[in-house]
Amino acid sequence: MNRTVLAIRHVHFEDLGTLEPLLRERGYAVRYVDAAINDLASLDVLSPDLVVVLGGPIGAFDDACYPFIANEVELIRQRLGSQRAMLGICLGAQLIARALGARVAPMGIKEIGFGALTLTPEGHSSPLTALDGVPVLHWHGDQFDIPNGALHLARTPTCAHQAFSMGNAVLGLQFHLEADPAALEQWLVGHACELGQAQIDPRELREKAQAHGVALRRAARDVMSRWLDGVEQTGVRTG
Repeated sequence: MNRTVLAIRHVHFEDLGTLEPLLRERGYAVRYVDAAINDLASLDVLSPDLVVVLGGPIGAFDDACYPFIANEVELIRQRLGSQRAMLGICLGAQLIARALGARVAPMGIKEIGFGALTLTPEGHSSPLTALDGVPVLHWHGDQFDIPNGALHLARTPTCAHQAFSMGNAVLGLQFHLEADPAALEQWLVGHACELGQAQIDPRELREKAQAHGVALRRAARDVMSRWLDGVEQTGVRTG
């Protein structure tokens, strides 16, 4: 079966990462769109079987500085209205939360590094159960509120709202389960100023990525497989 995934990207190196090989194995043709460059107003966001909104170093309400965000939020609202599958990661999850009417705001502190999640009871009953005890990559300074009607799936001591689901079709993740340790050097270079301001040593991140990369890759594959299985088995449109 031929399926399509549209990945909306904000910086080139924050891509689908370890999720991309799995998607291709499941028969998805992957297409990237760069939100800051491509004409979002003409983008067909309804036809793809899956839309993934990826991360980036800007805020979900930074319309004044980055006007394309308003168009992106409108696209997300259109996709939500279709009840078709959508995954948001970091900034992507924040944009989905905004489109659903939830607050997104600075935490007053950066959460950058590898750390395990605390799953809620709903999280343990969700595809995220595969992440129980597995350190994931955190890299953000903003936090979304859980949208009305959504399930709260995970938290950390620093950030109470780490994941939510809306029905069977929408999953929002504040953390980066897709991060590929083999590509982490691009993150360390691309976000060097942010790391310096937060006084975080890139050598520690590099070391932790090597220590946790295999387990995170395996857990990410499990989470994504379970979520896509659930989307298809419960009759949410995927093609």
